[in-house]
Amino acid sequence: MNTHFSLPALLLVGCASTFPAPTQHLADAESAQRSARELGAANQPTAQLHLKLADEQMVLAKKEMANGDNRSADFMLGRAKADSELAVALARELNASVEVKRAVETSETTAATNAIQGAVK
Repeated sequence: MNTHFSLPALLLVGCASTFPAPTQHLADAESAQRSARELGAANQPTAQLHLKLADEQMVLAKKEMANGDNRSADFMLGRAKADSELAVALARELNASVEVKRAVETSETTAATNAIQGAVK
């Protein structure tokens, strides 16, 4: 009898259909996307690409969830979250660079003003 072959196949099909909806992972990925947008990732070329990829992955994940393929949706949500988090990191890096540049310029302006006014170094 071939029951030992059909039983694993039935178990495999059963596992695929019982994978829970990744609602928490969806919320996590959406939160990471919001953070990236709030930090201005959509306006920064290096971060913008990763935010766009995350957007596309979110669309695919929602389609997979609607089709009942929660395992595939969960995988796509993981990718979307990772790309969003990378966009956040890149946006923060650029924002920090801008702040450093401003601080240096302010310091140089202050030093020049002090020199003009005869301040001692």
